[in-house]
Amino acid sequence: MKWANPFSKVCVPVLAVAGLFLLVACGESKSPAPVATSTVAPSASPETADSINAEETEGEALQTLEVLVGDTAFTAQLADTEAARQLAERLPLELDMQELNGNEKYAYLSQVLSTKDSRPDSIHTGDLMLFGSDCLVLFYKDFSTSYSYTPIGKLDNPQGLSAALGRGDVTVTFRMS
Repeated sequence: MKWANPFSKVCVPVLAVAGLFLLVACGESKSPAPVATSTVAPSASPETADSINAEETEGEALQTLEVLVGDTAFTAQLADTEAARQLAERLPLELDMQELNGNEKYAYLSQVLSTKDSRPDSIHTGDLMLFGSDCLVLFYKDFSTSYSYTPIGKLDNPQGLSAALGRGDVTVTFRMS
């Protein structure tokens, strides 16, 4: 004997259409992945948020940064990025930088900066980069990398940087020159 459900002729097609509708509706509600991520500090005003999300400006004159390690001073050119401009607005900064991997010193900033990170393939002595949105990194050795960073600047002449930074944690002062 064959069992027959009187609702099967109506319910099965209705359920199939409803399931299809849910799949399509859910698929359309997803927003596309952002092209460039920006992070705004929780206390930022709407005007600040607009300026943080502004596109990178080309053709601006590069600003010169002074990097002091003890009695040794280095100069650096800031990159033409929103993150570098935001960092310049917060200077001077004295940071206790921690040693990592025998090739870099890093410190977490009290406020986040805009990010527009990319994978540089190789890092060079004197590169100043942002890892994530709040970790400032000063590299003192060349090496290959698979990590992504937002450029902040580059020391003009990094000769002696490794010796000045030493092997452990160190205090580094960043200020505009």
